[in-house]
Amino acid sequence: MLQLNHIHYAYTQTDSLTDISLTIQPGEAVAFMGPNGSGKSTLFKLINGLNEPTAGQYYFKDQLVDHQFLKNAAQTTALHRAVGFVFQNSDVQLFNETVFAELAFGPEQMGLSKEAVQTRVQDCLKLLQIEKLADRVPYQLSGGEKKLVALGSILTMNPEMIILDEPFNGLSAAYQTLLVQLLQQLNQAGKSILLASHNYEQVQQIAKRIVIFNEGHQITNDLPLTEIQRQPALMAALRQL
Repeated sequence: MLQLNHIHYAYTQTDSLTDISLTIQPGEAVAFMGPNGSGKSTLFKLINGLNEPTAGQYYFKDQLVDHQFLKNAAQTTALHRAVGFVFQNSDVQLFNETVFAELAFGPEQMGLSKEAVQTRVQDCLKLLQIEKLADRVPYQLSGGEKKLVALGSILTMNPEMIILDEPFNGLSAAYQTLLVQLLQQLNQAGKSILLASHNYEQVQQIAKRIVIFNEGHQITNDLPLTEIQRQPALMAALRQL
């Protein structure tokens, strides 16, 4: 589904990637862990087409995503629909007057009928257990509520892959538990899940594979969760991130 070959990205010293090679299969749930500034967010932006690699090749569904690809508005739009990105800061993602309008925005831009938009929004409100928030103003919501609305705003476009950057940051224990359950459910439904997190206890409930970055913006480990669970020292290191 997604392949990165010797990707480099250089912008600033703390915002870079060094020789990243990675393959993601359809339906995988993969967590990315490592120190702050190690490149996880940069990688996610590149996968979503917001960053362009300095060197190397990025393929999404066998299509080379390069400068020429990203110059094509139709191709870029299709990529953004297929790869839904939930930012670490939900405030940068929410801009409509109501939660309902926020969830409806994507399907409306896709040109769906009013009835189809209504159905998608109602289904997502129910899935996320936020029906009561439909008429609320997004910026007045709690952090956990905003995170669910941000997730809903991409789910209504029915993406094949969902990327979440530090989704548990600032959430109460109750919202963390709810988000874990939602991501498990979405993965079981066939969605590919990529998430960056420092929270190993939550990560191990979602991901079947963990990719570990170091401070040099390189991948040092790419292991199945079952293998990590057989390495107490590595598990302890991940818990201390």
